[in-house]
Amino acid sequence: QVQLVESGGGLVQAGGSPRLSCAASGRTFNRYVMAWFRQAPGKERELVAGINWSGESTRYADSVKGRFTISKDNAKNTVYLQMNNLKPEDTAVYYCAASLGVPNIPQRRDMYDYWGQGTQVTVSS
Repeated sequence: QVQLVESGGGLVQAGGSPRLSCAASGRTFNRYVMAWFRQAPGKERELVAGINWSGESTRYADSVKGRFTISKDNAKNTVYLQMNNLKPEDTAVYYCAASLGVPNIPQRRDMYDYWGQGTQVTVSS
């Protein structure tokens, strides 16, 4: 059993640069992929950023490339999403997810084994 808890969301002005954190607890493993998804009203949940167990591979949605950075601290079992230059269209519920024992960074939601409850990020114009 793995529990993921997100933090760092809230109301942010356009252009702001908050950092989301996702802390994992419980049964953790040495090798895992962690990712951030988001879901805006009326839209499907989409992969925003992912990072593999070693941190050597990352992937980003085209809409956030150059603005968002995913990183993790394995010793702290924590993954971060640094969000820069936020835009109103970034408004969404952001979810942390983990996939265990996979060599890549899946885009499909059903490839992830554990999910946080999400944190709301609202960007005002």
